[in-house]
Amino acid sequence: MTLFEAAGKQNTDACIRIALDRAAELDCPVVAASTLGVTALALLSAAAQRGFARPIVIVRGCSGKNRQGVNLMPPEAKAEILARGGHIVTAAHALSAGERGISTRHRGAYPLEIMAETLRMFGHGTKVCVEAAVMALNADELPFGRPVVAIGGTHRGADTAVVLTPSYSASILDTVVHEILCKPFDIRNPDPSTTFD
Repeated sequence: MTLFEAAGKQNTDACIRIALDRAAELDCPVVAASTLGVTALALLSAAAQRGFARPIVIVRGCSGKNRQGVNLMPPEAKAEILARGGHIVTAAHALSAGERGISTRHRGAYPLEIMAETLRMFGHGTKVCVEAAVMALNADELPFGRPVVAIGGTHRGADTAVVLTPSYSASILDTVVHEILCKPFDIRNPDPSTTFD
């Protein structure tokens, strides 16, 4: 496992390289979270340079997070990802979604939010990797019962990659994390006021 000194976008290129190397060894798809499209486009560029031929699935959050009817990923970024052969999943976050709406209004913590906080003990990117893989599996963009390499981040960019076999939201506890490929040693978000890439 590679440990980065701190969380953040400065680790993106190394994280992508590590993830693609392992995915090539395992001959498996790669799934990556990307809110704005920056990480997605960096991943697709690196994959093209290496001749990586397995599917690449980009997971973005649902529309309406900051403004009703608007997705945080610019339409140009979405179009470029699709033009480069990436698959895009747009979905509510598997580890919050509806529960977040209830807990925000009525206070308290609910099971999925507790699961998310537990995964964050390994770093925010670890939570993102699990969540993105589950979301992509829910959308039938990943094969069921097969390992994948997932990429996530703590902040803008990517700093975490894991090998996991995701399960559907309805059976999320059957998800298995096989290997942490890379993550930050210092898991604190360097700038919690920003959105993710």
